Amino acid sequence: MAVMEQAEIQALLPHRYPFLLVDRIKELEPDRRIVGIKNVTVNEPFFQGHFPGRPVMPGVLIIEAMAQVGGVLAFKSFGPGVKLSVYLTGIDGAKFRKPVVPGDQLRFEVELVRKRPPFWKMEAKAYVDDDVVCEAEVTAMVTEEKQ
Repeated sequence: MAVMEQAEIQALLPHRYPFLLVDRIKELEPDRRIVGIKNVTVNEPFFQGHFPGRPVMPGVLIIEAMAQVGGVLAFKSFGPGVKLSVYLTGIDGAKFRKPVVPGDQLRFEVELVRKRPPFWKMEAKAYVDDDVVCEAEVTAMVTEEKQ
């Protein structure tokens, strides 16, 4: 059972198709951890050129999807009505373990490691089934917008 569906995710994140890379949030513990899902389909626009005849999801988009899930964690860690800006500021230790192809379901597990406002450091892993396909430390700047 999903904690958040597409409409609620879109209410938080500014991203839209084709750059919204989170389909669902399955678990959420504000200020601690989050689990998100991306269903990878053959119709994704990036597969047209990456690579013709052998589609592989670009690693940079897997990282972006992990960052978007981390963004949802940041938004949901503040009270309702708080307007935030969340910007990706760093990626460390990124490793790509296996290719992600059409038909895969990516599961992103993101844990908050440290908060030193305005910066959040998160440990992120992407799985297909039980296999880690990508991992990285993601840093974001999280600031309240002025009303």
